[in-house]
Order: sequence, then C-alpha cells, then structure tokens
Amino acid sequence: MGDLTVRVRLVRTPEGQRLDIPPGFMLGGDEAILRTEGDRLVVEPVAARSLLAVLGSLEHLDEDWPEIADPQPDDVRL
Repeated sequence: MGDLTVRVRLVRTPEGQRLDIPPGFMLGGDEAILRTEGDRLVVEPVAARSLLAVLGSLEHLDEDWPEIADPQPDDVRL
C-alpha cells in the first residue's frame, strides 16, 4: 500500500505559519504533536489517554466511607 502524497499551501500569518490539511489527511482529536526529523516536519495526532492512565493520575481520596451491610444471599434453587 503506497502512502498518499499531496502538495499543500503554506500561509504566513502574524502568529506564525499555517498549513491547510486536505480532507483525506485530517487528524482526529483536538491536538497534535509537531516535530522535525532532519528537514522533514512530522505531525502526529495525540493519542487519547487510556482510562487506566486517567485513573492513575487522580489524587487519592481521603474519605471515610460508611460500612455497607452485605448479607449472604439466600440459597437459590435452579
């Protein structure tokens, strides 16, 4: 499978430079990582954090939780 290639226009703005990304190349999400590899400019989507990573970043809850009655269930005949 070959890589897609397209020529795009670079637009200078007072804040820097803008690259218009055509529909076939659009990235998902709201953020990207921009880096250089030699004379190449590489744009990569920021991967969504996993639920495990989000939970691991939360602060410890210092709460006193009430005891919850958890009686043994009644026998069930199937």
